[in-house]
Amino acid sequence: MVTPVRVIIGVCLVAPFVAMLWVGSYAKTDPAFIGIPFFYWYQMLWVLISTALTMTAYKLWQRDQRARAGRQGGAAK
Repeated sequence: MVTPVRVIIGVCLVAPFVAMLWVGSYAKTDPAFIGIPFFYWYQMLWVLISTALTMTAYKLWQRDQRARAGRQGGAAK
């Protein structure tokens, strides 16, 4: 069943892929950050963002599973 929480989980997991596949948005050298061209620091920033989004998706999934188990009166499958 698709719930708003599951949609948020999906968005958290798909966003990094979309950001990295849309190369035209970051295929440039300016603005540089401490001498590092935009192309490189943008990708490294997405490593951190992806970690945070994946962690958020995981925590939301755990909470959703616990809520489901509570409603069904048993352990989460």
